[in-house]
Amino acid sequence: MSLYAQLQQRAATNNPIRIGLIGAGKFGSMYLAQLPRTPGVHLVGIADLSPETARRNLARVGWKPEQSEAPSAQAALSTGGTWITDDWKALVSLPQLDVIVECTGNPIAAVEHCLEAFAYGKHVVNVTVEADAFCGPLLASRAAAAGVIYSMAFGDQPALICDLVDWARTCGFPVIAAGRGHKWLPHYSESTPETVWGYYGLSPEQARRGGLNPKMFNSFLDGSKPSIESCAVANATGLSVPSNGLQYPPASIEDIPFVTRPVSEGGVLERKGMVEVVSSLEPDGRRIPYDIRMGVWVTIEAETDYIKNCFEEYNAHTDPTGRYFTLYKRWHLIGLEVGMSVASVALRGEATGVATAWSADVVATAKRDLRAGDVLDGEGGYTVWGKLLPVETSTRMGGVPLGLAHDVKLLRTVKKGQCVTWDDVAIDTTTAAYALRKSMELLTKSD
Repeated sequence: MSLYAQLQQRAATNNPIRIGLIGAGKFGSMYLAQLPRTPGVHLVGIADLSPETARRNLARVGWKPEQSEAPSAQAALSTGGTWITDDWKALVSLPQLDVIVECTGNPIAAVEHCLEAFAYGKHVVNVTVEADAFCGPLLASRAAAAGVIYSMAFGDQPALICDLVDWARTCGFPVIAAGRGHKWLPHYSESTPETVWGYYGLSPEQARRGGLNPKMFNSFLDGSKPSIESCAVANATGLSVPSNGLQYPPASIEDIPFVTRPVSEGGVLERKGMVEVVSSLEPDGRRIPYDIRMGVWVTIEAETDYIKNCFEEYNAHTDPTGRYFTLYKRWHLIGLEVGMSVASVALRGEATGVATAWSADVVATAKRDLRAGDVLDGEGGYTVWGKLLPVETSTRMGGVPLGLAHDVKLLRTVKKGQCVTWDDVAIDTTTAAYALRKSMELLTKSD
């Protein structure tokens, strides 16, 4: 039975999937916009640091006040309404909930939210991929030990890439490369919240009018978010990562099967079976027509002449050898697609992407020469960007994951382009996120 048919059945029997949402910002609001249009689900509660902001966002996406004015959790459960609170622990502890959707974007908080949800027997759809990047394998392990499911969020590019990789392997194809698109030039890694709008072609006034968050947008532009998402994909699929960071080869969709081949065959990959990000800009800044900037892709290989001939007979666009073919989705709809993950987790017992091993890491890297006493401001800020590295490289140097590099004081100088290490910083060691990360490092060393 399809997911939609199962949702309809849940609605018909008055047995909806009961959901708790933590964080009602942009991503959460996009999901909220779809919830009233989805049968068989009930958003029991929203936990947000600002309940009033959550209410405003509900109104913005079209909810009527009576849908979100349940005075308590029990009232929401009995009437079908939605309770809004600033107490995330009270929400997570509700025994009637099936799934927690973590949408805060704060990786340190997200780890605590996930662990608490597991302890109360709740499945988790984790939108905060930054947390997954630095401790996802152990989050997945903790979820399994608790008998629940931990999943990436459909609509975000990592889950969509994992879906394409799963399609390829289930059909019997070897995956040569997989990834997403991005608008990229090398100097973007130095971008700050002050320079970001110029690169996006917006004025500061336009950005303020749209309520756009410069730090969040800069995290995409400076390469941090592509590295984080590629890390999550590598850890979920077993694909390897470049030895010294993403290369961002420029390519149109037509050229992806040509460039995402091994170097030995005329492409850019160090070897077969890697993650990579394709740029929508030529090195001189010219925009590439028919780009994959907002999409995802997977490149597969025909291992026999018969399969290669099938590609040709069915007019599949390949590289010049006829052996490499790329399947792609040109767009992703972000929070509008999260319902796929909620339904898959609750109805099929299947994650839409989950870390299975720790093979990749994203290390905080200096945007400029940093001095002792400087305070790192994390993803998308003024001080560091995230560099994707093999975990062997990261752990050997003692690299600080980007997700933990927020509000952290430097103890010594770090030169521009240099990765930040544990010895360079004074970090809060009392958080669950720090403890989980160090546990993962210890497990890796013991292996």
